[in-house]
Amino acid sequence: MGSKKKQLLLVLGALVLFVLLFIAPKLAPKNSEKTGLDQNSEKAKVSTDGNLSVYLNLATKNVSLDQKGNIDKLLAEKNYDSLAFTWTKLKRPDLAAHYAEELAKVKNTSDTWFNAGNRYYYSVQFIQDKSEVPVLYQCAMRCYNNGLKLDPKNTDAKIMLASCYVEGTQNPMEGVSRLKEIEKTDSNNVKLQLTFAFFSVKSQQLDKAINRFKKILQIDSTYIEAYLHLADAYEQRGETENTILVLEKYSSKTNDVTAQIEINKYIKQLKENKH
Repeated sequence: MGSKKKQLLLVLGALVLFVLLFIAPKLAPKNSEKTGLDQNSEKAKVSTDGNLSVYLNLATKNVSLDQKGNIDKLLAEKNYDSLAFTWTKLKRPDLAAHYAEELAKVKNTSDTWFNAGNRYYYSVQFIQDKSEVPVLYQCAMRCYNNGLKLDPKNTDAKIMLASCYVEGTQNPMEGVSRLKEIEKTDSNNVKLQLTFAFFSVKSQQLDKAINRFKKILQIDSTYIEAYLHLADAYEQRGETENTILVLEKYSSKTNDVTAQIEINKYIKQLKENKH
């Protein structure tokens, strides 16, 4: 990867942090939006009793005595909110998700279940031990399903559940099918279009990704971060002129002065590289 490409990705990472934390899926199976997926994949095997006890016990043994004392105190008080905050500070979002789920069990509201599901889902990218990843998706799916029992019309949760199928099970087409069902009645849902677009980027279906990002801008012209993703897709295709044009549109629309300066520097480099 060239230095210029790395620079754009750094800019993207800095300016579109929510993509890393709330939206962007991990690597989707190749051709996940095509019917060319392995049609002989097994049905998804989603465990309803997936838990993090092994990882939690190991992590607890490795904290300081003061931290261990605080954690034991919060456990005795069943202060799950503070436990989630504590593990977040300790850079273990997976364990924070566990206590978010414990809180959801107590409150049993759709919002707390969806919050726990999101915490599990987005913690995947920060995990060092990849053996934990399938368990995190299982836990996320359990939470989304529990939330949907209470709020069956929540489209965002349906999208997230479908994403879990795509990324965390042996039957990704189940997830794609669920997304396409949502699209039939809610094609102007930005989160849905983003999800499809990111899956397309990850599977290198850049034409589809570009069309999705363009549609997002048609749906919501104020969602200017889409220009950054569109520029990245164009650059991956080697279309420097289109990359520059799209970045210039973003630069003209953003109110973030720092972002504007960095983007303009990158545009200048791209133009110089053309000559």
